[in-house]
Amino acid sequence: MAGRFAPKPTRTTVRGGHVAVPAGVPRQAAPVAGRVRTHVPDGPLDLGLVLGPLRRGPGDPTFRATPDGSVWRASRTPVGPGTLRVSARGGEVRGEAWGPGAEWLLDRLPEMLGAADDPSVFAPRHRIVALARHRRPGLRLTRTGLVLESLIPSVLEQKVTTDEAYRAWRLLVRKFGEPAPGPAPERMSVMPAPRTWALIPSWEWHRAGVDNKRASTILRAVQVAARLEEAVRMDAAAAQARLEVVPGIGPWTSAETVQRSHGAADAVTVGDLHLPGIVGFALAGDRDADDAVMLELLEPYAGQRHRAARLILLSGRVPPRRAPRMPRGDIGRL
Repeated sequence: MAGRFAPKPTRTTVRGGHVAVPAGVPRQAAPVAGRVRTHVPDGPLDLGLVLGPLRRGPGDPTFRATPDGSVWRASRTPVGPGTLRVSARGGEVRGEAWGPGAEWLLDRLPEMLGAADDPSVFAPRHRIVALARHRRPGLRLTRTGLVLESLIPSVLEQKVTTDEAYRAWRLLVRKFGEPAPGPAPERMSVMPAPRTWALIPSWEWHRAGVDNKRASTILRAVQVAARLEEAVRMDAAAAQARLEVVPGIGPWTSAETVQRSHGAADAVTVGDLHLPGIVGFALAGDRDADDAVMLELLEPYAGQRHRAARLILLSGRVPPRRAPRMPRGDIGRL
């Protein structure tokens, strides 16, 4: 029965990677047949939990969950743009892909679905973590093998509200990206190529609400895009070190990136405004915990600290609000 009556998504559980994927509706055949690959996971698999961290807001042009129970992703792979449709039925996962990057996406489908992740090594040390794991048996950590597609939206999320960051990502990808190949849902787009990011005029960053500091960080990153993509062949710690060589990319951004590109089970997001208080409140009743306290509380989960933090977020247990939410800004109106 575990996971059958999973809680509905909240702002906190969505940050933990919870995306509602409809279930029980027969998958409709795509009007244009693509290349197909199947994968049989070695345990429970929840598409919404595994692929949920890749969605950057409900209007993300590169991600869509459709009523037929499919998850669609539009990616820029090393061999070109590609669209991937993933659906799960009867213990088997079916991937169908279109575009120049179709084979690349299908070859990495198992890792994207968490095949390289081993949740059995995780041992809960707190009741709230154990309960969250019991309720979410299909949680696996995805590994996309793509750095830039996780790095750029993570930079956009620096020091602003998630709504502002999601809006910037949505506007920039829709305006400067390209339509997703194949029969993708309406208005799905592949993110811009590195050179296209580099050529975005300053006023377009401003209209999207992106300040000069974040825009400059992205411009520096795309100039060395090939070197950053090479980091997928490194372990997570070495990959973070390479990313942080780029001015403007710190531990927060590098951790948010390798959690997705590498499936890094131990990459803790430090420097976050809310996460230390959530972890502190859930594990010790300390809503004022800072990064040092959070890391101390997560020490029993060494090697699996990111998984533990995700389960805490997915538990939905957060300290009561003491102040209004941070107001949303929009420098594009200035």
